[in-house]
Amino acid sequence: MGRGKIAIKRIDNSTSRQVTFSKRRNGLLKKAKELAILCDAEVGVIIFSSTGRLYEFSSSSMKSIIDRYSEAKCETSSEINPASEIKFWQKEAAILKRQLHSLQENHRQMMGEELSGLSVEDLQKLENQLELSLHDVRMKKDQMLLEEIQELNREGNLLYQENLDLHKKLNLMRQQNMELHKKVSEVEGVKSSEKISLLTNGLGMRDNSSEHVHLQLSQPLQHDETHSKAIQLSYFSFIS
Repeated sequence: MGRGKIAIKRIDNSTSRQVTFSKRRNGLLKKAKELAILCDAEVGVIIFSSTGRLYEFSSSSMKSIIDRYSEAKCETSSEINPASEIKFWQKEAAILKRQLHSLQENHRQMMGEELSGLSVEDLQKLENQLELSLHDVRMKKDQMLLEEIQELNREGNLLYQENLDLHKKLNLMRQQNMELHKKVSEVEGVKSSEKISLLTNGLGMRDNSSEHVHLQLSQPLQHDETHSKAIQLSYFSFIS
C-alpha cells in the first residue's frame, strides 16, 4: 500500500516542519550534485531555513556562478547582436579559464603543494576532504579485497570438491583392481588343477597302452619260436 499524497502547504507542526525541511534539503542538494556530475552542468543552490541558517551547494565557485547568472540575465534582457555574442563567448572562455585554474590549484593542494597561502580554516576543510576521500578509497579497497577473498574461497571449495571426487574414483579403481586380481588368481588356480589332472590322466593312459602293446607283441614271439622249432624238426627229419 503506497503512501498518501501529501498536500503542498505549510506544515503547522514545528517538529514535522523541521524534519521535512531536513529531508528535502538533503535530497535537493544530492540531486543538484548528481546533476552537476552526470551532465557536466554548472549548478548552484542556495537555501535559507526559517531560522535564517544558510545551506548551499555549488559545482564550482558560488561567486562565479552568481556572476555568470547576473551576466546572463542582463544579456538576455538586451538584444543579441554579433558584438555582444563575441563578448559573451569571451566571458565564457574567461570563466572556463578561471575554473580550470581553480581545479588545478585544488589538485595541487590535494597533493600537498602550495599550502602557504591557506588559512587554518581552509587547511581544515582540505584535511576533511582528504579524510573523506581516503575513507572512500579504503572502502573501495576493502570491498575489492573482500570480493577477491570470496572468489578465492569459492575456488578453494571447488578444488576441495574435485579432490574428494578424485579420491572416490581412485578408491573405486583400487577396488576394481583388487577384484580383477582375485578373479585372475581364481582362473589361474582352475587352470593349474586342470593341467595336473590332464598330466595324471596322460600318464595313466601311457601305462595302459604299454601293457597292451606288450601283450600284443608276446603272441608273435611265441608263434615265431614254434615256427622255428618246427623248421628245426623238419630239417633233422630230412637228414636222418
